[in-house]
Amino acid sequence: MDASKSFPVTWDQFHRDSRALAWRLHGEGPFEALVAITRGGLVPAAIVARELNIRLVETVSVKSYDHKSQGEIEILKPISDAVKDAKGRVLIVDDLVDTGATGRVVRDMLPDAHFATVYAKPLARDLVDTFVTEVSQDTWIYFPWDLEVAYAPPIHGGDD
Repeated sequence: MDASKSFPVTWDQFHRDSRALAWRLHGEGPFEALVAITRGGLVPAAIVARELNIRLVETVSVKSYDHKSQGEIEILKPISDAVKDAKGRVLIVDDLVDTGATGRVVRDMLPDAHFATVYAKPLARDLVDTFVTEVSQDTWIYFPWDLEVAYAPPIHGGDD
């Protein structure tokens, strides 16, 4: 992978970006319920739920790929009836919308929900109602849970 097309995100940055998402969503509510798309949507959903005081928090688990390839969509855990029967607006939160495969499945489950992601790529940007940062389609985002702190050798390549 071309290193110039990678986008490493630290915990601090992801927290700030998730709070920025909450700020953008503040005027769209109030929301009665929030649905986090697992697993990536769990962290931003917790932050958004706190910031917007949303108490009914649900998850939906959809598998569309493994670490090697994109495959057929499989719903591992559907949305609960408590959320489907919610009288107010429902908010869907995920970390990223990439090709839109997962997002379309969840959007079909809750067609009237407001769909928000922290990051969006062009192929599926139109699928979400609110996002914080757009990245190019060929950029790989490394989320904080994908990274660990490691030694980085100096640019000059010699001994310290």
